[in-house]
Amino acid sequence: MTKIISGLLDKAQLQNLNVGDEVFVNGIIYTARDQAHKRLVEVIKNRKKLPVNLKDRIIYYCGPTPAPKGKVIGSCGPTTSSRMDECAPFLLEAGLKGMIGKGIRSQEVISAIKKYEAVYFLTYAGCGALLSKCVKKAKVIAYKDLGPEAIYELEVRNFPLIVAIDLEGKNIYDRLNKEAIDIYLNKIH
Repeated sequence: MTKIISGLLDKAQLQNLNVGDEVFVNGIIYTARDQAHKRLVEVIKNRKKLPVNLKDRIIYYCGPTPAPKGKVIGSCGPTTSSRMDECAPFLLEAGLKGMIGKGIRSQEVISAIKKYEAVYFLTYAGCGALLSKCVKKAKVIAYKDLGPEAIYELEVRNFPLIVAIDLEGKNIYDRLNKEAIDIYLNKIH
């Protein structure tokens, strides 16, 4: 059964998400990539006001392409999440509750996910044009000078996700690695 969540994650929603769950998110999410993350961390370290309220929010590791004529947004597929690993613990401490991207996360990020009770989601790589159809509104809200790496506010509807790391730190990649090893061992015996 697919679960539906909002872009504003409360404790009840987070506790209901388990590694491997298929999820649709409806509501507001924010995009941010490498350069925006570095700027956000600098703001946090300098104890200044963030340009976006991260409390209970979701950040999508994405740099959307320009919107073609008549479209809300261009292609908006995920980027590799590990590029944000250095910054993620700071944002989680600042109240971020969800991250969307692709690929594995460092042990430091997994520990921060557990500590701050957050979730890491995967979305479908190579499907940026398809994912753009789930975006109903898009606007730049911070760091416009970064172009596609600016922070965008996206209003999404039925945006597809998979829970990759739940708030207990259970990791889909651990399960997939174990399954792959089991398959390999069964083939050689």
